[in-house]
This record gives sequence, structure tokens and C-alpha cells, in this order.
Amino acid sequence: MAKIAARVSDADVLRLVKLILKAAGKKGVIQGGVASPLFSNIYLNEVDKMLEKAKEVTIKNGKPKLEYSRWADDVIVLVDNHRSSVWLQRAVAKRLREELAKLALTINEEKTNTIDLYKAKSYFDFLGFRFKRVVSPKGHAWIQSTPKPSAAKAVRHKIKEIFRRNRMRSAKETVMKVNPVLRGWVNYFRIGNSGRCFAGLREWTERKVRRHQRKAQQKHGFGWKKWSSKQIYQRTNLFNDYKIRYA
Repeated sequence: MAKIAARVSDADVLRLVKLILKAAGKKGVIQGGVASPLFSNIYLNEVDKMLEKAKEVTIKNGKPKLEYSRWADDVIVLVDNHRSSVWLQRAVAKRLREELAKLALTINEEKTNTIDLYKAKSYFDFLGFRFKRVVSPKGHAWIQSTPKPSAAKAVRHKIKEIFRRNRMRSAKETVMKVNPVLRGWVNYFRIGNSGRCFAGLREWTERKVRRHQRKAQQKHGFGWKKWSSKQIYQRTNLFNDYKIRYA
């Protein structure tokens, strides 16, 4: 409440926040509640301040040896891979625990790990994305970001359930329920290197629509000779915006 009151002076808003906190019990806020991420972001501002200071003191030749990203109670800290930065890895882990202790919080050790992206097959997942270091045949290295496998599996399962529950409806009616799921998922992941994953999802969804239409006609197959892909999208208005965007 003190952290919120430092920025918000509206008495009605503060009263509402207090009621939300009171309804959640004596400690914390309701897990999964709509206000939970917002309150987490506010409550953990001190962690951001600590990491910002750490960035400042590690700047060398205009570049920091440390970077971080946090959303609610999920945080990733990136440290320069040079051997001279080993101390920094240990120092940041120690300071992070100390800062959280001040807030009466502890790190979930089961979900916390140290990853060396220079090691083969190393990666980390953050906010639904999977990050890993990739080296091209010419030796060019970059960090590849793609939807993590479980995220891709989850959206297919959700779409599959929609088709299952709407067996007796037309393909166009069913697609009206599928489209919001596709649009929301693709809009979230349409950055980085999601192109291959999108192509697979697009093809898989089109096959589901084709199969749905053929079953409605009490026929087998997917109707490849009867309908082109263009006709499928025109007839059903199936979502088809899978372009990667960086701005």
C-alpha cells in the first residue's frame, strides 16, 4: 500500500486496492487474480532498482556486463560470458536473494537455474519463449527465440478441443471460435524466430478445417483436389496473418 500510495493519491483507488488485498487474506494476493501481476510488478520495483545499479557499476567501454528482464515475479539475469565476469554471476545471485529477503520473499529454487548458453543444447525459457544460442555454418552467432514446445502444444490442444466440441457445426461457424485463439497466440509470439513454428501451426489448422468440412459431407480425406488453400481461407475466413513483426 505504501508503494502504491507513493504514486497514487486518489482515495477511491487506494480504498479499492485495500479491499482487494483484504479479500486475498492476511498475506499476498490471490494467485492468478487479475491484479496479481500488477501488484507483483509494483512490489518488486526494488529488485529492478538493485539490478539497474548493478548494470551501472559493470559498464565498461560503454557496455554493461549485465542485463535483465522481469515481468511480475519472473526474472532473467544475463551476465557477460567472459571469465572475468564469473564473480559477477555469484554477486548478482547473492544480491538478488538479499533484496528479496528484505521484501519477505524467497526464490523458488526448483524453478531457478544458471545456464551457460555457450554449451551445446543449452537454453532457457522465459514468458513462453525459448532462448538459445545458435551458430551458423559461417560462424555467425545469435540468440534464437521461438515459442517453447509446450506453448505450441497447448494452442494445438485448445484448437483441437474447439473442433471436437463443434462437430455438428459448419466449418465457418467453428472457425469463428478458432480465430480468436489463433490471433491471440500468434500476436503474442510474432517476434523473433517464430516463422517455422507458425508455418507448422498454419498447415495443421488448415488440415483440421479441411477434415471438418469433409466429415460434414460424410466423406473421407482432406479435399485437396476439391479446394485449394486459397479457397479454404476465403470460404471459412480462417485466420491467416502469420507474418513476423519487429516493430
